[in-house]
Amino acid sequence: MNTVNKLIDIRSLSLDQLKEKLVDMGEQAFRAKQIYEWLWQKSATNFDEMSNLSKSLREKLKANFTINFVQVKQSQISSDKTIKSSFVLYDGNIIEGVLIPTPDRMTACVSSQVGCSLTCKFCATGYMDRKRNLNADEIYDQVVLIDKQARENYGLPLSNIVYMGMGEPLLNYSNVLKSIDRITSPDGLNMAAKRITVSTAGIAKMIKKLGDDQVRFNLALSLHAANDQKRNEIMPINEQNSLKSLAEALKYFYSKTKNPITFEYIVFHNFNDDLQDAKELAKFCKHVPCKVNIIEYNPISLADFMNAEADKIEAFANYLRNQGIVTNVRRSRGKDIDAACGQLAIKEKNN
Repeated sequence: MNTVNKLIDIRSLSLDQLKEKLVDMGEQAFRAKQIYEWLWQKSATNFDEMSNLSKSLREKLKANFTINFVQVKQSQISSDKTIKSSFVLYDGNIIEGVLIPTPDRMTACVSSQVGCSLTCKFCATGYMDRKRNLNADEIYDQVVLIDKQARENYGLPLSNIVYMGMGEPLLNYSNVLKSIDRITSPDGLNMAAKRITVSTAGIAKMIKKLGDDQVRFNLALSLHAANDQKRNEIMPINEQNSLKSLAEALKYFYSKTKNPITFEYIVFHNFNDDLQDAKELAKFCKHVPCKVNIIEYNPISLADFMNAEADKIEAFANYLRNQGIVTNVRRSRGKDIDAACGQLAIKEKNN
């Protein structure tokens, strides 16, 4: 009778778990460290690449384990040099990531879920169902692939990573933190935690958990409105996570980590773009040391929101600056490609 062995995703194992498995297979425990280096430092995608292992061990690994690596399906390069990619996962699901080059940095924007369970009204991903969480290695692979694009296209390595792609990172808490561990560890990609920003739509209890875990990376809150009525309208998650509860969670996070917060604020035409909105935002900023990134909207066909007019955005930013709040205006990137989060994956899914 034939029994099909289910192969274990080798990157789901900790170093100690891998040692145990190897010993059970009659191999020496120290081999685990060599394999771990191939997986997490050298980003190997198959066992034949592991040239310092014997052929017999490589065959054993193939018989027991798999490496569920992520592949680029399609890439679009914008006139502003932004590169948007769709990635195919081992189970055929599609996610996406973006390389955002600027004169002083190369930033990867990565996804944390296939789709999203939050239904933010302005976000293309919010119109997709959440299929599943990404594993830590699938997040890690996006960073490796986007770093390769940066080096091949612009001759520079990645300098920054933002978890601002598809999905809500704090609803995939353990895998997101494990991916950051692999990206920042000396036996991983060895990137600095300060170069990583995790962006959340605002889940108060998980923000507090980040504080308890004393994370070293940066936290950004997608705010987009500083009064509950408006925020409820565009971000239903606010109904269970009011601005008051978010303010308390952010204060707690800051008390534990001493990391200032970034507030992200898309200025929508005739919705949250007047002086009263700026005043409400300035008041909310008093809760914790912070800065504000005002973001130009990248319109999507599924929603009726429009980008605010340039003079409105400028007046909004100037009001905040006059209140002593560090404020950056982030111009929309990749307007000539499907760069708004979720757009390319929706197109891929529908083809």
